[in-house]
Amino acid sequence: MKALLLLATGVVGLIETVAPRPVVRGWIRVAFRNPGDVEPREWVYAAARAEGAVVVAGALLGLYRLADADDLDDPHADRAASSADV
Repeated sequence: MKALLLLATGVVGLIETVAPRPVVRGWIRVAFRNPGDVEPREWVYAAARAEGAVVVAGALLGLYRLADADDLDDPHADRAASSADV
């Protein structure tokens, strides 16, 4: 379950990194009563892109740590894999 949440978070961060304008537009619709009256400055899109990159990096780091922890929890995983190859 944790891996699925990390993967979903990474995908959302990737979308925010690649296309920050639709994401910012969506948040403006949620945050303001009259979203048509609000025009974000150009730095908001750069900040959203940077935020998306940080979210992607955090999700990848979390997935890496989760996979590394699974390998450490099963000390016989290497032996089981090598005996299955025979």
